[in-house]
Amino acid sequence: MTEAFRPVGGKVLTRHFKFMGVLVLIAGYFLIRRFVFGIGDVSNLSDGFPWGLWITYDVVTGTAIACGGYAMALLVYVFNRGQFHPMIRAALLTSVFGYTLAGASIVVDVGRYWQLYNVFLPQYINLNSVMLEVALCVTLYTLVLWIEFSPAILEAMKANRLLRFMRHILFFFIGVGMLLPTMHQSSLGSLLLIAGYKVHDLWQTSIIPLLFLLTAITMGYGIVVFESLYASVNLGRKLETPLLSKVSAIIPWLLIAYLVLRIGDLVLSGHISAIAGPGPEPYLFLAEITLFVFAIVILMDKHHRTRPTILFWSSLAVVLGGALYRFNAFMIAFDPGPGWHYFPSVGEMSIALGIVAFEVMAYLFFVKKTPIMAVEH
Repeated sequence: MTEAFRPVGGKVLTRHFKFMGVLVLIAGYFLIRRFVFGIGDVSNLSDGFPWGLWITYDVVTGTAIACGGYAMALLVYVFNRGQFHPMIRAALLTSVFGYTLAGASIVVDVGRYWQLYNVFLPQYINLNSVMLEVALCVTLYTLVLWIEFSPAILEAMKANRLLRFMRHILFFFIGVGMLLPTMHQSSLGSLLLIAGYKVHDLWQTSIIPLLFLLTAITMGYGIVVFESLYASVNLGRKLETPLLSKVSAIIPWLLIAYLVLRIGDLVLSGHISAIAGPGPEPYLFLAEITLFVFAIVILMDKHHRTRPTILFWSSLAVVLGGALYRFNAFMIAFDPGPGWHYFPSVGEMSIALGIVAFEVMAYLFFVKKTPIMAVEH
C-alpha cells in the first residue's frame, strides 16, 4: 500500500457549503426547541410510533449508507484486493461521519437523553436485548472508525511519531472494524422480529437479519461509487472509472443473492400473496424490487460499467432501493394497530435534513484540508 494521499485544496466557503450551512442553522433552531421544550414540541412521535424518521433514517438507513468503509475493508483486507486501497480513506470518511451522526441523533431521539449512560452500566445491562447489542456495537464501531481514520488527521497535523505508532497497531482495529458492522447491521433487522405482526407480511421474515446485512454491504459499494463520481464532478478530480467499474461489478451478484433469498422466502412462507393485498405496501415492495432489478440489469453489462453516467444512476438506484427497504420495514409498513398514525413533523424533517447537510459540509471540509484522496497519476 504505497499510494500517497493529498488534500484536494480549494475554497471551503463555497455557495454549496453556505447553503448546507443554512440547513444546519434551521436544524439548530428545532434542536434548541427540542431540548428546551421537550421532544413532543418538535416531533409527532407517540407510544404507537416511538421510532419515527430520526431512527429510520439516521440510524437504520444512515448507518447502512455509511457502510462504504466496511464494504471496502472486506474487499481490501479480507479478499486481499489491494488495488482498491486508494479508495479506502474516502470510504472511511463517509463511514466516520455517518456513524458519528447516527450516534449523536440517538441523543435527540430518546425522551430521557440524560440517562443514556445507563446503557453502559453493568447493573442495568440486559444481555438478552438486541437493542443493547446494537447500541454497544454502533458505539464501539464509531470509536474504531475514528481510530482507522486517524492516520489522515495525523498526516495533516504532521504528527509523524504518533502516525508511526498508529500504523503499527492499526491492523487490530481493522479486524474489529469488520466484525462490529457484521453484528449490528444484522441486529438492526432483528429488531423487527420483536415487532412481530406489526410489520407487514412482505417485510416480516425470520431471515430479515441476513437481508439487512446483505443490503448494507451492497449499499456500501453503491455509496462508494456514488461518492467517487460526486467528488470527481464537484471537486474537479479525475474520474476513477476503471476502479469503479470493478467495484460495481460486485453489486449485481449481491443483489441477485438478496432477491433470491427475499422472493424465495416469500414464496415458501406463502406471504407472496400479500402483493395482491390492499394499501400502498405492495406498490412500495415493487418499487424496491424495481430499483434493484434496474441496477442488476445495468451493471451486469461490463460496457455499461465503463460509462460514468450509467454508473451514477445505477449506484443511486442501489442506495435508494436499500433506503426504501429500510423505510418500508421500519416506518411505512409498520402498523402498531388501530388509532395510531404517524407522519414526520416539520421539526423532524428539518433536523434529519440538517444532519445530512452537516455530513456533506464535514465531507467537503475534510477532503479539502486533509489527505483523503489518493494522488492522481
